[in-house]
Amino acid sequence: MAIAVKDLAKMIDHSLLHPTMTDEIIMEGCELAKKYDVASVCLKPYSVKAAKDYLSGTDVMVGSVIGFPHGNSTTEIKVAETKQACADGAVEIDMVINIGKALQGDFAFVKEEIRQVNEAAVSGGAILKVIFENDYLTEDIIARLCEVCNEVDVVFVKTSSGYGFVKQGNGFYSYEGATAPHLKLMRRVTDDHIEVKAAGGVRTLKDLLYVRSLGVTRIGATATAAILDEAAAILASGRTLEELIPEEVAIGGGY
Repeated sequence: MAIAVKDLAKMIDHSLLHPTMTDEIIMEGCELAKKYDVASVCLKPYSVKAAKDYLSGTDVMVGSVIGFPHGNSTTEIKVAETKQACADGAVEIDMVINIGKALQGDFAFVKEEIRQVNEAAVSGGAILKVIFENDYLTEDIIARLCEVCNEVDVVFVKTSSGYGFVKQGNGFYSYEGATAPHLKLMRRVTDDHIEVKAAGGVRTLKDLLYVRSLGVTRIGATATAAILDEAAAILASGRTLEELIPEEVAIGGGY
């Protein structure tokens, strides 16, 4: 079946997470999400309740972030955040793992934390997306985290928070976010029924079509309108979206 604009829209979690976003900007983002009928909005925890009310009666889901963006909260706090987000109306939970524990190889800790947060999410009527923050990790660690998520049986594994900046030699901070090698690795190691979310760096229609071809089913994006408007224009011209799928494209570099 040919790819439709709605197929792409339902891959997008419209990201409303920047620390400078005011309530007004967040509600404008919810309006955009409603207009384009995306999969969800991904929100700062305090704004979940307002967004839930605003999006009532639509097909746009409400998601929130836990231990965001650095993953350093205690497990107890992550569980409490998850319960609160669910109580406020979130049905999708994006949690950052304890990155330091993963780097030191303490996968027992990481697994138990994911298990507890997943249990809290499921009990609250939500699904869990586990954010690895791949910029900090080796491919071996990414693969091991995928195996941990297989063992816990979460719904999604996710590349990045969008804010995992790495300090460079010149003192500046940067990050790549989702990259093709990491997405291919995550799709290969993760069980088939567990979905993969690409976050950070998927900014264009070609980026989205490419990661879709790798088996990615959800992305985090701020360029939602530009991506979907371009897709609609291409279809209106009589062309297909399939013909735009690149064999390879350089992605990464953040939202």
